[in-house]
Amino acid sequence: MKKLDWFILKKFLTTFFFTILLMALIASVIDFSEKMNDFTKKDVPLSAILNYFKNFIPHITALLFQFFLFIATIFFTSKMAYKSEIIAILANGVSFQRFLRPYIIGAVLLCGLSLWANHFIVPMANKQRLAFEDRYIHLEKASADQNVHLRLTKDLYIFMQNFDYKTNTGNRFTAERIVGTELKEKTIADRVSYDSTKKEWTLYNVRIRKNNGMTEELKVFAELKQKYPFVPHDLDEDESVKEALTTPELTRYIEREKLRGRETLNFFYVEKYRRTSQPFAGMIMVVIGACIASRKIRGGSGLHLALGIVLSAVYFFTMQFSTTFSTKAGLNPLLSVWIMNFVFGGVALVLLRKQIR
Repeated sequence: MKKLDWFILKKFLTTFFFTILLMALIASVIDFSEKMNDFTKKDVPLSAILNYFKNFIPHITALLFQFFLFIATIFFTSKMAYKSEIIAILANGVSFQRFLRPYIIGAVLLCGLSLWANHFIVPMANKQRLAFEDRYIHLEKASADQNVHLRLTKDLYIFMQNFDYKTNTGNRFTAERIVGTELKEKTIADRVSYDSTKKEWTLYNVRIRKNNGMTEELKVFAELKQKYPFVPHDLDEDESVKEALTTPELTRYIEREKLRGRETLNFFYVEKYRRTSQPFAGMIMVVIGACIASRKIRGGSGLHLALGIVLSAVYFFTMQFSTTFSTKAGLNPLLSVWIMNFVFGGVALVLLRKQIR
């Protein structure tokens, strides 16, 4: 590391963290203005509001990480180009590849931090943020979806016609134990209730049919207590839960929901793969930003920043399109989150080759 490297790296990191601080404050003010009526109506304590924004800032920072990195790179590089500092550096025999070294070092440090945060820190912050929103912002969900089917284990399937979260009761419950293609046992209850303390279900007006080859056994109970590996909120497909799970937890959740036969798993695969692809997108954006802003042009920093915002908008729009195509039309989720990295990676290589020439 030479003085040049420390000089550029210091400018890079300083501008990046200043950009994050500024954008996070703006985003927090906007979010506060949108939720102010809810805070007032529900008399939310100041400490809870401050804790919410403490968790909101990591969320918005992670969401727009590559944008912050791109804008920061363009901003300080454009300033250097405008002052002819880059011309002086290159005129002294420093190649453009050598000039990019501190950019790459800074990008690796920041993207490594982002990678770790995406997989562990941000989900923990989101867990508290979403809990706050469920308590004070969102309307409390009164009932689960109608006619819910779940596969709980390899052989156990359940059905619930409807479930009321306020009374913790459901109607027309069925549990079937199927081995291979043979129905071994079927439990039918007119009504069920859940005890959250004992973590058990109480079934009312129960009929249990057991199939033993050529014979069938029927048992009837007025009330029966059973333990099943699911809780009431498993009946509701809440896709926002993916943001509040660390990556190991998300992997286990996907495996469990796959066993249960859930059809909307691409939402969760997209979230899982996005946490890794996003930091790499940031590294690509740094190279693109350095190549664009290192040229001294008549428009100066303003033109560079405008171009940077346009490119960022294109990236986010196309990324949103590809992920929506994955969740709605079945595009491979791994491809949907990485495709724009390959496209912009190609753009970065083209720009870099032009600079080297």
